[in-house]
Amino acid sequence: MSDLPCSIEALPAETLALKSQDQQDHQFMLQALQLAQQAALAGEVPVGAIVVKDGAIIGRGGNAPIDSHDPTAHAEINAIRQAAQQIGNYRLVGCTLYVTLEPCAMCAGAIQHARIARLVFGASDPKTGACGSVINLMNEEKLNHHTKVTSGVLATECGHTLSTFFSARRKKT
Repeated sequence: MSDLPCSIEALPAETLALKSQDQQDHQFMLQALQLAQQAALAGEVPVGAIVVKDGAIIGRGGNAPIDSHDPTAHAEINAIRQAAQQIGNYRLVGCTLYVTLEPCAMCAGAIQHARIARLVFGASDPKTGACGSVINLMNEEKLNHHTKVTSGVLATECGHTLSTFFSARRKKT
């Protein structure tokens, strides 16, 4: 079939730019899911997020409001903070944020203020989702920055992580 010496899947991480957008989205969402699972092990709602620039992860975050006693310590905020520190700029122009759950209004606002170019999320949030489920801040015409949104990447896996966590939590009470 191909004269190439190896498959794309066998190439090192540095060659991610050669993969299709769907493949990249899948791979990065799997990494966000790992962060969500770590958050669950810490007793936090299992949400994970990563910020990617030019194919490299520059920020990671898991949900941590309980442990940090900080209501703003959502996975997205933690990943954005780390990315901004990594590049030395509060503007994350040209970056993509991957998160396992549709962002809330607070996180959607932070994404826009950081000027993140693209948001990719897994599971929709019918209770607090601010990127299409309840409201859509990303398409609000009155706002001066509009982030491109891709939804539903590994939605089943992301949703399962959340439902398993809450099911186990209900059994404990």
